Amino acid sequence: MNKARLGIVSLSTIVSASLFLGGCSSANENTDTVDGDVRIVRVAHNQSATHPTNIGLLAFEEYIEENLGDKYDVQIYPNELLGSQVNTVELTQTGAVDFSVASNAILESFDNIYSIFNLPYLFESPEQYHAVMDNSDIIEPIFTSTAKSGFEAVTWLDAGTRSFYTVDKPIETPDDLKGLKIRVQQSATNVRMMQLLGGSAAPMGFGEVYTALQSNVIDGAENNELALTNNLHGEVAKYYSYNMHQMVPDIVIGNLKFLDGLSEEEREIFNEGFAVLSKVERESWNAAVEDAKAKATEMGVQFTYPDIEPFKEKVLPLHEEVLTSNPKLRPIYEAIQEVEYESADSSKGE
Repeated sequence: MNKARLGIVSLSTIVSASLFLGGCSSANENTDTVDGDVRIVRVAHNQSATHPTNIGLLAFEEYIEENLGDKYDVQIYPNELLGSQVNTVELTQTGAVDFSVASNAILESFDNIYSIFNLPYLFESPEQYHAVMDNSDIIEPIFTSTAKSGFEAVTWLDAGTRSFYTVDKPIETPDDLKGLKIRVQQSATNVRMMQLLGGSAAPMGFGEVYTALQSNVIDGAENNELALTNNLHGEVAKYYSYNMHQMVPDIVIGNLKFLDGLSEEEREIFNEGFAVLSKVERESWNAAVEDAKAKATEMGVQFTYPDIEPFKEKVLPLHEEVLTSNPKLRPIYEAIQEVEYESADSSKGE
């Protein structure tokens, strides 16, 4: 099934989505079918149709329908069409939506094991970050931690590195953050990070950021480069400072009852589809970043490259604070450090 239609959301689609949301009120009522026996599989996310997330999901859709098209029709809803990330995570809990893409910060509210990824400067490089995220011994206990809430993670997506971007001035040192209100994801760890850096944290949903920047409710935000162009934040925020304080994955989650209801053969194909999704999204990411930087430059955004060591020094105490308050994270943290050491050591011989 060709889903190029997702580039433009028609009025009828929006109306249909609204009716769907109004009608799905209890667990696993998503039993809609097409052509009699084909089960609709709904997937929701908050990015645009041209974002690497959606490109990866289209590859997932194609893979599932090529192999199980007689049983499943995958339908993707980008651009917060089915609601904000908080809304779609809740819908995935109930089964009204089968899969959604969630920020790490939201998942932290379901199980604080996810707070490990919000630690600033947890990873030394993207290569080490990817090595950790591909290590099933480390990741599987995290991905299955939310089963009690009715869903679990099925794969991860690259969301690049997070840095500060601001309206009126670049952030060259932590001192430049003093007196500024910066949007962060809705996570206690991120709020504490901003406190240590000397700024004022403004937790809010991603969909609210553009208006907040435009109306001077906030002075800046922190995210990857694609936020400047895909979400047009570069129209307002003209300074992007590469302090690279976090590498935080986006997580694809699935309704547990749906996953458990798949036959062994079907689940194997879905698992293969999740691998395709992650691979295609990650392959699309670097090209998307370069494209975003070029477009943002045309929008008048200036990119700066401050020394990151002063930022690290300010926030590294947060590691021990979080590990002390949440002891179950320490074995994961230590395992991550071991993978990082192995990754760094092996790269020296190349």
